[in-house]
Amino acid sequence: MKQTQQMKRAQANMAPGVLTLEGFLGRDQRHLLDIIIEDEAAVQRLDVSHEAIANRMQFLRDGGEKGLGEFVTVEPGILVRVDSVRGKLPCPFEDQGLFEKTTTTVRNEKHGREISYSDLHIHLIREHGFYEGKGFAFRLDPEALVEVLEVPREET
Repeated sequence: MKQTQQMKRAQANMAPGVLTLEGFLGRDQRHLLDIIIEDEAAVQRLDVSHEAIANRMQFLRDGGEKGLGEFVTVEPGILVRVDSVRGKLPCPFEDQGLFEKTTTTVRNEKHGREISYSDLHIHLIREHGFYEGKGFAFRLDPEALVEVLEVPREET
């Protein structure tokens, strides 16, 4: 029962205008738990974990930070730029703390693809397995993250 109430509160926090102007779900009308379950299944099919994805995101973010807003090579074929703006965001799941409004852009020259994410995204993936609603402009697709960021597969 407690988890159901927490999910309802989190989903209410994700509505446009509550914590952010655009919210976290976009046009996705599914229940939050259904969104998380679907993404969990996708991550399992990819033989990775939310933690491995979040760790890779954090590693690349940390490596790109020394570029001071310019792309730097973190690994061969992986360029990263970290941009920061003033302000902080809270977690819609009501976790403690605020997250800097930092955007990390990873350009994978081998795949010819680029992906951007925030510090809050790293937290949402690591702690909640949440990638945002389908069709939302800021949603991170687990498959795209694994490919572009070159997240290593789990050892079985």
